[in-house]
Amino acid sequence: MGSKKPFLTLNQAREIVKTYPTPFHIYDEAGIRRTARALKAAFGWNPGFREYFAVKATPNPFILKILHEEGCGVDCSSETELMLSGASGFAGHEIMFSSNETQGREFARAYRQGAIINLDDFTLIDTLEQACGIPETVCCRFNPGGEFSIGNHIMDQPKDAKYGMTREQLTQAYRLLMQKGAKRFGLHAFLASNTLTNAYYPTLAKILFTTAVELHRETGAKIAFINLSGGVGIPYRPDEPANDIAAIGEGVRKAFEEVLVPAGMGDVAIFTELGRFMLGPNGALVTTACHEKHTYKEYIGVDACACNLMRPAMYGAYHHITVLGKENAPCDHVYDVVGSLCENNDKFAIDRRLPKIDMGDLLYIHDTGAHGFSMGYNYNGKLRSAELLLRENGSVQMIRRAETPEDYFATFDCFEIGKKLTGKK
Repeated sequence: MGSKKPFLTLNQAREIVKTYPTPFHIYDEAGIRRTARALKAAFGWNPGFREYFAVKATPNPFILKILHEEGCGVDCSSETELMLSGASGFAGHEIMFSSNETQGREFARAYRQGAIINLDDFTLIDTLEQACGIPETVCCRFNPGGEFSIGNHIMDQPKDAKYGMTREQLTQAYRLLMQKGAKRFGLHAFLASNTLTNAYYPTLAKILFTTAVELHRETGAKIAFINLSGGVGIPYRPDEPANDIAAIGEGVRKAFEEVLVPAGMGDVAIFTELGRFMLGPNGALVTTACHEKHTYKEYIGVDACACNLMRPAMYGAYHHITVLGKENAPCDHVYDVVGSLCENNDKFAIDRRLPKIDMGDLLYIHDTGAHGFSMGYNYNGKLRSAELLLRENGSVQMIRRAETPEDYFATFDCFEIGKKLTGKK
Protein backbone atom coordinates (compact mmCIF):
# COMPACT_ATOMS: atom_id res chain seq x y z
CA MET A 1 0.00 0.00 0.00
CA GLY A 2 1.30 3.40 -0.97
CA SER A 3 0.95 6.60 0.98
CA LYS A 4 -0.76 9.97 0.69
CA LYS A 5 0.74 13.22 1.91
CA PRO A 6 -1.47 15.48 4.04
CA PHE A 7 -1.44 19.20 3.30
CA LEU A 8 -1.47 19.74 7.07
CA THR A 9 1.37 18.95 9.50
CA LEU A 10 1.00 17.77 13.08
CA ASN A 11 2.29 21.08 14.41
CA GLN A 12 -0.19 23.01 12.28
CA ALA A 13 -3.03 20.77 13.45
CA ARG A 14 -2.05 21.16 17.10
CA GLU A 15 -2.13 24.92 16.74
CA ILE A 16 -5.52 24.82 15.02
CA VAL A 17 -7.18 22.66 17.70
CA LYS A 18 -6.27 25.24 20.34
CA THR A 19 -8.92 27.45 18.73
CA TYR A 20 -11.12 25.05 16.78
CA PRO A 21 -11.78 21.69 18.42
CA THR A 22 -12.03 18.54 16.37
CA PRO A 23 -13.72 17.33 14.32
CA PHE A 24 -13.46 19.85 11.51
CA HIS A 25 -13.19 19.92 7.75
CA ILE A 26 -10.30 21.95 6.40
CA TYR A 27 -9.56 23.04 2.83
CA ASP A 28 -6.30 24.00 1.16
CA GLU A 29 -6.57 27.31 -0.71
CA ALA A 30 -3.27 26.81 -2.55
CA GLY A 31 -4.37 23.37 -3.74
CA ILE A 32 -7.75 24.65 -4.91
CA ARG A 33 -6.17 27.43 -6.95
CA ARG A 34 -3.52 25.08 -8.35
CA THR A 35 -6.18 22.60 -9.49
CA ALA A 36 -8.33 25.31 -11.07
CA ARG A 37 -5.37 26.68 -13.01
CA ALA A 38 -4.30 23.23 -14.20
CA LEU A 39 -7.81 22.57 -15.52
CA LYS A 40 -7.96 25.93 -17.26
CA ALA A 41 -4.57 25.32 -18.86
CA ALA A 42 -5.62 21.85 -20.05
CA PHE A 43 -8.55 23.34 -21.97
CA GLY A 44 -6.89 26.63 -22.89
CA TRP A 45 -7.05 25.64 -26.57
CA ASN A 46 -10.82 26.33 -26.44
CA PRO A 47 -11.48 30.10 -26.20
CA GLY A 48 -14.93 29.64 -24.66
CA PHE A 49 -13.93 27.07 -22.05
CA ARG A 50 -15.36 27.41 -18.56
CA GLU A 51 -15.44 25.16 -15.53
CA TYR A 52 -18.83 25.19 -13.79
CA PHE A 53 -18.00 23.97 -10.30
CA ALA A 54 -20.63 21.62 -8.88
CA VAL A 55 -21.89 23.55 -5.85
CA LYS A 56 -23.38 20.37 -4.38
CA ALA A 57 -19.84 19.09 -3.78
CA THR A 58 -18.78 21.91 -1.44
CA PRO A 59 -21.50 24.52 -0.86
CA ASN A 60 -19.48 27.14 0.97
CA PRO A 61 -19.36 30.79 -0.17
CA PHE A 62 -15.71 31.22 0.78
CA ILE A 63 -14.75 28.29 -1.46
CA LEU A 64 -17.02 29.56 -4.23
CA LYS A 65 -15.41 33.01 -4.11
CA ILE A 66 -11.95 31.48 -4.56
CA LEU A 67 -13.18 29.58 -7.61
CA HIS A 68 -14.83 32.73 -8.97
CA GLU A 69 -11.50 34.52 -8.70
CA GLU A 70 -10.01 31.68 -10.77
CA GLY A 71 -12.55 32.22 -13.55
CA CYS A 72 -14.90 29.36 -12.73
CA GLY A 73 -18.67 29.35 -12.99
CA VAL A 74 -21.03 27.27 -10.85
CA ASP A 75 -23.34 24.35 -11.52
CA CYS A 76 -26.47 24.60 -9.36
CA SER A 77 -29.24 22.06 -8.83
CA SER A 78 -31.58 23.77 -6.33
CA GLU A 79 -33.00 27.13 -5.26
CA THR A 80 -30.66 27.37 -2.29
CA GLU A 81 -27.61 26.64 -4.46
CA LEU A 82 -28.74 29.41 -6.79
CA MET A 83 -29.14 31.77 -3.83
CA LEU A 84 -25.72 30.83 -2.47
CA SER A 85 -24.06 31.32 -5.86
CA GLY A 86 -25.67 34.70 -6.39
CA ALA A 87 -24.54 35.88 -2.96
CA SER A 88 -21.01 34.64 -3.75
CA GLY A 89 -20.72 36.90 -6.81
CA PHE A 90 -21.86 34.67 -9.68
CA ALA A 91 -24.33 36.10 -12.16
CA GLY A 92 -25.82 35.46 -15.59
CA HIS A 93 -24.15 32.79 -17.68
CA GLU A 94 -21.60 32.17 -14.94
CA ILE A 95 -24.37 29.97 -13.51
CA MET A 96 -25.58 26.69 -14.98
CA PHE A 97 -28.83 25.33 -13.53
CA SER A 98 -29.09 21.55 -13.96
CA SER A 99 -31.95 19.95 -12.10
CA ASN A 100 -34.38 17.05 -12.44
CA GLU A 101 -38.04 16.79 -11.41
CA THR A 102 -37.77 20.58 -11.37
CA GLN A 103 -40.45 22.86 -9.95
CA GLY A 104 -41.56 26.01 -11.75
CA ARG A 105 -40.37 28.30 -8.95
CA GLU A 106 -36.87 26.87 -9.34
CA PHE A 107 -36.84 27.68 -13.05
CA ALA A 108 -38.16 31.15 -12.25
CA ARG A 109 -35.31 31.86 -9.86
CA ALA A 110 -32.72 30.55 -12.31
CA TYR A 111 -34.24 32.73 -15.02
CA ARG A 112 -34.18 35.83 -12.78
CA GLN A 113 -30.50 35.24 -12.06
CA GLY A 114 -29.78 34.90 -15.78
CA ALA A 115 -28.53 31.31 -15.44
CA ILE A 116 -28.18 28.89 -18.33
CA ILE A 117 -31.03 26.44 -17.80
CA ASN A 118 -30.31 22.80 -18.57
CA LEU A 119 -33.49 20.80 -19.22
CA ASP A 120 -33.46 17.22 -18.00
CA ASP A 121 -36.72 16.12 -19.62
CA PHE A 122 -38.82 17.00 -22.65
CA THR A 123 -41.91 17.65 -20.52
CA LEU A 124 -40.05 20.32 -18.56
CA ILE A 125 -40.25 22.62 -21.58
CA ASP A 126 -43.87 23.34 -20.62
CA THR A 127 -42.93 23.80 -16.96
CA LEU A 128 -40.21 26.28 -17.95
CA GLU A 129 -42.45 28.20 -20.31
CA GLN A 130 -45.24 28.52 -17.77
CA ALA A 131 -42.84 29.57 -15.01
CA CYS A 132 -40.85 32.25 -16.81
CA GLY A 133 -40.87 31.81 -20.57
CA ILE A 134 -38.24 30.27 -22.84
CA PRO A 135 -34.83 31.97 -22.68
CA GLU A 136 -32.82 32.61 -25.83
CA THR A 137 -30.04 30.34 -24.54
CA VAL A 138 -31.03 26.89 -23.28
CA CYS A 139 -29.39 23.50 -22.79
CA CYS A 140 -30.72 19.94 -22.98
CA ARG A 141 -29.45 16.87 -21.17
CA PHE A 142 -28.80 13.73 -23.21
CA ASN A 143 -29.03 10.12 -22.04
CA PRO A 144 -27.90 7.73 -24.81
CA GLY A 145 -29.18 4.68 -22.92
CA GLY A 146 -27.53 1.28 -22.97
CA GLU A 147 -24.14 0.72 -21.37
CA PHE A 148 -21.31 3.21 -21.44
CA SER A 149 -18.00 1.47 -21.95
CA ILE A 150 -14.40 2.32 -22.74
CA GLY A 151 -12.73 -0.55 -24.49
CA ASN A 152 -13.92 -3.72 -22.81
CA HIS A 153 -14.67 -1.99 -19.51
CA ILE A 154 -18.25 -1.02 -18.69
CA MET A 155 -18.07 2.35 -16.92
CA ASP A 156 -21.75 2.79 -16.09
CA GLN A 157 -25.33 1.99 -17.11
CA PRO A 158 -27.01 5.11 -18.60
CA LYS A 159 -30.11 3.02 -19.35
CA ASP A 160 -30.73 2.80 -15.60
CA ALA A 161 -30.15 6.50 -14.86
CA LYS A 162 -33.08 8.82 -14.27
CA TYR A 163 -31.32 11.72 -16.00
CA GLY A 164 -31.61 13.08 -19.51
CA MET A 165 -33.55 12.71 -22.76
CA THR A 166 -33.48 10.03 -25.40
CA ARG A 167 -31.87 10.81 -28.73
CA GLU A 168 -35.29 11.22 -30.39
CA GLN A 169 -36.48 13.53 -27.60
CA LEU A 170 -33.44 15.75 -28.09
CA THR A 171 -34.39 16.49 -31.69
CA GLN A 172 -38.00 17.15 -30.68
CA ALA A 173 -36.86 19.40 -27.83
CA TYR A 174 -34.55 21.48 -29.99
CA ARG A 175 -37.26 21.99 -32.62
CA LEU A 176 -39.91 22.93 -30.08
CA LEU A 177 -37.59 25.27 -28.19
CA MET A 178 -36.66 27.00 -31.45
CA GLN A 179 -40.35 27.49 -32.20
CA LYS A 180 -40.73 29.10 -28.77
CA GLY A 181 -37.86 31.55 -29.27
CA ALA A 182 -34.66 29.79 -28.24
CA LYS A 183 -31.68 30.84 -30.37
CA ARG A 184 -28.57 29.31 -28.78
CA PHE A 185 -28.31 25.73 -27.59
CA GLY A 186 -26.16 23.63 -25.36
CA LEU A 187 -25.77 19.86 -25.06
CA HIS A 188 -25.01 18.13 -21.75
CA ALA A 189 -24.47 14.55 -20.56
CA PHE A 190 -23.14 12.71 -17.52
CA LEU A 191 -22.41 9.07 -18.20
CA ALA A 192 -20.04 7.87 -15.48
CA SER A 193 -18.90 8.88 -12.01
CA ASN A 194 -15.42 9.16 -10.50
CA THR A 195 -13.59 7.65 -13.46
CA LEU A 196 -9.86 7.00 -13.19
CA THR A 197 -8.97 6.93 -16.84
CA ASN A 198 -7.76 9.69 -19.12
CA ALA A 199 -9.99 8.20 -21.83
CA TYR A 200 -13.35 9.06 -20.21
CA TYR A 201 -13.72 12.69 -21.22
CA PRO A 202 -12.38 12.21 -24.78
CA THR A 203 -14.72 9.23 -25.31
CA LEU A 204 -17.71 11.16 -23.93
CA ALA A 205 -16.71 14.23 -25.93
CA LYS A 206 -16.70 12.30 -29.20
CA ILE A 207 -20.22 11.01 -28.48
CA LEU A 208 -21.50 14.49 -27.66
CA PHE A 209 -19.67 16.17 -30.54
CA THR A 210 -21.12 13.66 -33.02
CA THR A 211 -24.59 14.13 -31.54
CA ALA A 212 -24.23 17.92 -31.75
CA VAL A 213 -23.35 17.75 -35.44
CA GLU A 214 -26.38 15.53 -36.09
CA LEU A 215 -28.68 17.84 -34.12
CA HIS A 216 -27.44 20.89 -36.01
CA ARG A 217 -28.04 19.18 -39.35
CA GLU A 218 -31.47 17.89 -38.32
CA THR A 219 -32.81 21.08 -36.76
CA GLY A 220 -30.60 23.97 -37.89
CA ALA A 221 -30.08 24.87 -34.24
CA LYS A 222 -27.05 26.95 -33.30
CA ILE A 223 -25.09 24.84 -30.85
CA ALA A 224 -23.05 27.26 -28.79
CA PHE A 225 -21.59 24.98 -26.13
CA ILE A 226 -21.16 21.38 -25.09
CA ASN A 227 -21.01 20.55 -21.39
CA LEU A 228 -19.01 17.43 -20.56
CA SER A 229 -20.37 17.56 -17.00
CA GLY A 230 -18.44 15.75 -14.24
CA GLY A 231 -17.08 12.26 -13.81
CA VAL A 232 -13.33 12.89 -13.84
CA GLY A 233 -12.35 11.21 -10.62
CA ILE A 234 -9.65 11.23 -7.97
CA PRO A 235 -7.57 8.36 -6.56
CA TYR A 236 -9.00 7.75 -3.10
CA ARG A 237 -6.61 4.83 -2.58
CA PRO A 238 -2.89 5.62 -2.54
CA ASP A 239 -2.12 2.89 -5.07
CA GLU A 240 -4.61 4.17 -7.65
CA PRO A 241 -3.36 6.18 -10.63
CA ALA A 242 -4.32 9.86 -10.77
CA ASN A 243 -5.92 11.33 -13.86
CA ASP A 244 -3.69 13.54 -16.00
CA ILE A 245 -5.84 16.59 -16.70
CA ALA A 246 -3.44 17.86 -19.38
CA ALA A 247 -3.73 14.55 -21.26
CA ILE A 248 -7.50 14.63 -20.83
CA GLY A 249 -7.70 18.14 -22.28
CA GLU A 250 -5.53 17.09 -25.22
CA GLY A 251 -7.76 14.06 -25.86
CA VAL A 252 -10.85 16.28 -25.95
CA ARG A 253 -9.03 18.68 -28.32
CA LYS A 254 -8.30 15.84 -30.75
CA ALA A 255 -11.96 14.76 -30.72
CA PHE A 256 -12.99 18.40 -31.22
CA GLU A 257 -10.78 18.77 -34.28
CA GLU A 258 -11.84 15.39 -35.64
CA VAL A 259 -15.61 15.91 -35.34
CA LEU A 260 -16.64 19.53 -34.83
CA VAL A 261 -14.11 21.46 -36.91
CA PRO A 262 -14.83 19.64 -40.21
CA ALA A 263 -18.54 20.22 -39.60
CA GLY A 264 -17.99 23.98 -39.42
CA MET A 265 -18.63 24.03 -35.68
CA GLY A 266 -15.17 25.00 -34.47
CA ASP A 267 -16.61 27.91 -32.45
CA VAL A 268 -18.39 25.65 -29.95
CA ALA A 269 -17.39 26.34 -26.33
CA ILE A 270 -16.48 23.46 -24.02
CA PHE A 271 -17.75 23.39 -20.43
CA THR A 272 -16.98 21.07 -17.52
CA GLU A 273 -18.68 20.52 -14.15
CA LEU A 274 -16.02 19.09 -11.87
CA GLY A 275 -16.74 19.00 -8.15
CA ARG A 276 -14.80 16.00 -6.89
CA PHE A 277 -11.74 16.65 -9.08
CA MET A 278 -11.59 20.32 -8.07
CA LEU A 279 -12.08 19.99 -4.33
CA GLY A 280 -11.78 16.35 -3.23
CA PRO A 281 -8.01 16.13 -2.59
CA ASN A 282 -7.97 19.73 -1.36
CA GLY A 283 -10.01 18.98 1.74
CA ALA A 284 -9.62 16.75 4.79
CA LEU A 285 -11.52 15.77 7.92
CA VAL A 286 -9.41 16.04 11.08
CA THR A 287 -10.56 14.06 14.10
CA THR A 288 -9.15 12.99 17.46
CA ALA A 289 -8.73 9.43 18.71
CA CYS A 290 -10.70 9.37 21.95
CA HIS A 291 -11.42 5.73 22.80
CA GLU A 292 -10.08 2.26 22.16
CA LYS A 293 -11.98 -0.98 22.45
CA HIS A 294 -10.64 -4.53 22.48
CA THR A 295 -13.20 -7.22 21.69
CA TYR A 296 -13.27 -9.48 18.65
CA LYS A 297 -11.48 -6.69 16.81
CA GLU A 298 -9.40 -3.68 17.71
CA TYR A 299 -11.42 -0.47 17.54
CA ILE A 300 -10.32 3.15 17.60
CA GLY A 301 -13.15 5.53 18.41
CA VAL A 302 -12.85 9.09 17.12
CA ASP A 303 -14.85 12.25 17.78
CA ALA A 304 -16.07 12.39 14.17
CA CYS A 305 -18.77 10.10 12.83
CA ALA A 306 -20.69 9.35 9.64
CA CYS A 307 -22.59 12.61 10.14
CA ASN A 308 -19.31 14.36 9.29
CA LEU A 309 -18.41 12.04 6.41
CA MET A 310 -21.14 9.81 5.06
CA ARG A 311 -19.40 8.18 2.10
CA PRO A 312 -17.78 5.22 3.92
CA ALA A 313 -21.07 4.35 5.65
CA MET A 314 -23.27 4.95 2.61
CA TYR A 315 -21.11 3.53 -0.16
CA GLY A 316 -18.44 1.53 1.62
CA ALA A 317 -16.12 4.15 0.15
CA TYR A 318 -12.42 4.12 0.97
CA HIS A 319 -10.80 7.21 2.50
CA HIS A 320 -7.13 7.06 3.34
CA ILE A 321 -6.16 7.89 6.92
CA THR A 322 -2.92 9.42 8.11
CA VAL A 323 -2.06 9.58 11.81
CA LEU A 324 -0.43 12.99 11.97
CA GLY A 325 3.10 12.83 13.30
CA LYS A 326 3.33 9.10 12.56
CA GLU A 327 3.59 9.32 8.78
CA ASN A 328 6.80 7.29 8.77
CA ALA A 329 5.88 4.84 11.54
CA PRO A 330 5.27 1.20 10.57
CA CYS A 331 1.64 0.28 9.88
CA ASP A 332 1.80 -2.74 12.16
CA HIS A 333 -1.62 -2.49 13.81
CA VAL A 334 -5.02 -3.40 12.36
CA TYR A 335 -8.01 -1.30 13.41
CA ASP A 336 -11.57 -0.47 12.67
CA VAL A 337 -11.78 3.32 12.99
CA VAL A 338 -15.30 4.15 14.13
CA GLY A 339 -17.60 6.97 15.17
CA SER A 340 -20.21 7.08 17.92
CA LEU A 341 -23.45 6.71 15.93
CA CYS A 342 -25.92 3.96 16.84
CA GLU A 343 -25.25 2.36 13.47
CA ASN A 344 -22.78 -0.43 12.79
CA ASN A 345 -21.83 1.10 9.43
CA ASP A 346 -20.41 4.18 11.19
CA LYS A 347 -16.87 3.17 10.28
CA PHE A 348 -14.21 5.26 8.55
CA ALA A 349 -11.99 2.22 8.08
CA ILE A 350 -12.37 -1.54 8.47
CA ASP A 351 -9.39 -3.81 9.14
CA ARG A 352 -7.11 -0.93 8.20
CA ARG A 353 -3.34 -1.28 8.76
CA LEU A 354 -2.19 1.82 10.61
CA PRO A 355 0.55 2.85 13.03
CA LYS A 356 -0.19 2.32 16.72
CA ILE A 357 -2.79 4.91 17.64
CA ASP A 358 -2.67 6.55 21.05
CA MET A 359 -5.51 8.46 22.63
CA GLY A 360 -5.28 12.10 21.64
CA ASP A 361 -3.68 11.35 18.28
CA LEU A 362 -4.98 13.49 15.43
CA LEU A 363 -6.23 11.50 12.44
CA TYR A 364 -6.27 13.15 9.03
CA ILE A 365 -8.92 11.60 6.75
CA HIS A 366 -8.00 12.38 3.15
CA ASP A 367 -10.02 13.51 0.15
CA THR A 368 -13.08 14.87 1.91
CA GLY A 369 -13.11 18.25 0.13
CA ALA A 370 -16.02 17.22 -2.10
CA HIS A 371 -19.17 15.42 -0.96
CA GLY A 372 -17.81 15.45 2.59
CA PHE A 373 -19.32 18.18 4.71
CA SER A 374 -22.07 18.70 2.12
CA MET A 375 -23.52 15.23 2.72
CA GLY A 376 -23.56 15.70 6.51
CA TYR A 377 -26.67 15.09 8.56
CA ASN A 378 -27.91 15.17 12.15
CA TYR A 379 -28.76 11.59 13.04
CA ASN A 380 -28.49 10.88 16.78
CA GLY A 381 -28.63 14.63 17.28
CA LYS A 382 -25.06 14.96 16.09
CA LEU A 383 -24.03 18.48 15.13
CA ARG A 384 -22.20 19.43 11.95
CA SER A 385 -18.59 20.46 12.39
CA ALA A 386 -16.83 23.69 11.53
CA GLU A 387 -15.23 24.25 8.15
CA LEU A 388 -11.80 25.88 8.04
CA LEU A 389 -9.64 27.25 5.25
CA LEU A 390 -5.84 26.96 5.21
CA ARG A 391 -4.90 30.18 3.43
CA GLU A 392 -2.01 30.44 1.03
CA ASN A 393 -0.06 32.44 3.63
CA GLY A 394 -0.36 29.61 6.18
CA SER A 395 -3.04 31.25 8.33
CA VAL A 396 -6.30 29.46 9.12
CA GLN A 397 -9.72 31.02 8.70
CA MET A 398 -13.02 29.66 9.93
CA ILE A 399 -15.42 29.63 6.97
CA ARG A 400 -18.35 27.96 8.72
CA ARG A 401 -18.82 27.69 12.48
CA ALA A 402 -19.72 24.42 14.13
CA GLU A 403 -23.40 23.83 14.76
CA THR A 404 -24.80 24.32 18.24
CA PRO A 405 -27.78 22.69 19.97
CA GLU A 406 -29.63 25.95 19.29
CA ASP A 407 -29.14 25.36 15.55
CA TYR A 408 -30.45 21.81 15.88
CA PHE A 409 -33.58 22.97 17.69
CA ALA A 410 -34.09 26.11 15.56
CA THR A 411 -36.97 24.70 13.52
CA PHE A 412 -39.01 24.36 16.72
CA ASP A 413 -38.75 28.12 17.30
CA CYS A 414 -42.44 28.61 16.51
CA PHE A 415 -43.46 26.35 19.40
CA GLU A 416 -43.30 26.75 23.18
CA ILE A 417 -40.97 23.76 23.46
CA GLY A 418 -38.58 25.52 21.09
CA LYS A 419 -38.24 28.34 23.61
CA LYS A 420 -37.39 25.82 26.32
CA LEU A 421 -34.84 24.03 24.16
CA THR A 422 -33.07 27.18 22.98
CA GLY A 423 -33.45 29.23 26.14
CA LYS A 424 -35.04 32.02 24.12
CA LYS A 425 -38.19 33.85 25.23
